[in-house]
Amino acid sequence: MISAYLDRFEEAWAVLLLGDEMKKVNFPRAYLPSGLQEGDYVTIDIRYDKERTEAAEDEALSLLHEEG
Repeated sequence: MISAYLDRFEEAWAVLLLGDEMKKVNFPRAYLPSGLQEGDYVTIDIRYDKERTEAAEDEALSLLHEEG
């Protein structure tokens, strides 16, 4: 998991500072839990979704075969 500090809001964006290095990223405000305020910390858990990736690949291959 990645720890992120909510630095500020800029319209529809939240400026997050990620990890110990405090790397700045703009993140859509709509995807954050409601009630967060500047100065709050959040955690971000990014995981590979093998099942959805394979389903998307299967669908793309199916569409290619239908067109051919």
